[in-house]
Amino acid sequence: MEKRDLKKSAKSQEHWLSAEFVSEEFVEGNFLGLPDIVGDPDVVILQIPYELTTSYGQGTALGPAACVAASGQVELFDRLLGEDLPAGYKIHTAPQWDGEGSSLKQQLANISQYLAKWTDGETFPVILGGEHGILPAVIDSLANHPELNGDYSKLNVVQIDAHADLREELDGEPFSHACAAARAMDYGLKHLYQVGIRAFSKQEFDRINSSDNITTFFAQDTLRNSGKWQQWLDALREIHGPIHLTIDIDGLDGSIVPATGTPVPGGLSYWQAVETIEAVFSAPNATVISMDVNEIVPQKDTPLTQFTAAMLATKGITHHINVRKAGRW
Repeated sequence: MEKRDLKKSAKSQEHWLSAEFVSEEFVEGNFLGLPDIVGDPDVVILQIPYELTTSYGQGTALGPAACVAASGQVELFDRLLGEDLPAGYKIHTAPQWDGEGSSLKQQLANISQYLAKWTDGETFPVILGGEHGILPAVIDSLANHPELNGDYSKLNVVQIDAHADLREELDGEPFSHACAAARAMDYGLKHLYQVGIRAFSKQEFDRINSSDNITTFFAQDTLRNSGKWQQWLDALREIHGPIHLTIDIDGLDGSIVPATGTPVPGGLSYWQAVETIEAVFSAPNATVISMDVNEIVPQKDTPLTQFTAAMLATKGITHHINVRKAGRW
């Protein structure tokens, strides 16, 4: 099935570098290797190589480009669509964010401006990060989306993550990646749904338990109790209104994303992440208006981490196109 030239060389650990690509008209630097498009895109891939507040592992600034490179090995066929991507739709890989800004706040404002061009409701943005500290800039960029019209009290955020990211500050920095969800909530969101959570402070735990608009499914509960996992999926299908889906890949088990910035054991399986994607896109009274996949760090000996991220982004694209086909966009 995989179109790879292994060559059985002595340097077998590098065999993936000489792989053939899935797209017949492979274009280097484009997500999935798809050809350049003519006209306005239906889906846009936006790369944000942002890394200013990481507190453990480094390398997320290199993650988006590594994810795009690995995406050339992702199969274009998905049973949901019954045909190869782009399935008659236009998928565009935009030039990456330029990194401008002399301070953290200026960079976040610059990220928001970079993204806002693509949040007009015509195009579905798929954002590749970069550390999870990009989340408040992503939320900020959605202000003029027609599903919101500046009213963030309509917006739901669904978060896959190992960490609650609800700290008020970390090492004195309120815009740390450890505060991403807290800063997103500052916009007055309708609801925050979290899954995979297994690393959190007492302050975060107390906030989760006392907040009416935060619903958290802890990894310990969902992985030990199949009923709890089903409750998570049911909760997603009952969401009303626009959704931003944010996937910190450390929400998955470290065995499949070992190079992520802050790996934590005991996370979601790949298929649980896919089930989550399926559930939000199939929610009958909700619309996923944007998504991000973040905390991608290139893995040296194998492309497993960045390939997993590319697979998740592709699942999001596939389900968005399915929604378009059904006339629900």
